Amino acid sequence: MSSTGNKPGFLMKPTLETKFHIDYSWWERSSEDLRMYLLSHLLPEQRERLSQSDEDRTVDYIDPDTGEVFQLDELGLAIQIAAEDPNFINQQTSLVDSVFRVFLASGNLPMTPNELAERTGRSANTILKTLSGGQVYKGIRAILS
Repeated sequence: MSSTGNKPGFLMKPTLETKFHIDYSWWERSSEDLRMYLLSHLLPEQRERLSQSDEDRTVDYIDPDTGEVFQLDELGLAIQIAAEDPNFINQQTSLVDSVFRVFLASGNLPMTPNELAERTGRSANTILKTLSGGQVYKGIRAILS
């Protein structure tokens, strides 16, 4: 006798309380270029400077909310700077890009569609329907455990 209970997440349907995050292993298997996609989220002047640089320097970054210090590469630092712009997440940005930007700005902190709705100004139900469909958008996946 076979049971689906021994496969975590098998046939579990995400809900408004299911947490999502960027699954970077999806990017490793994808034919899409993560660096190019990340560059597309930067301010134009940052994008131009970093797209011409292959240098991979790291810097200390102090989280303005927690005071925690951690290492970021130049692209990671540029994303944190871009995330401080009030227009980083706006109604003109696609839903998937807005959700992706929320995860970028928060250090990929897992969040529910309800939490994502608060940060994007989009409907939690629309976020849930988009992210829990058959297609994985930009590596954004449910954490089913």
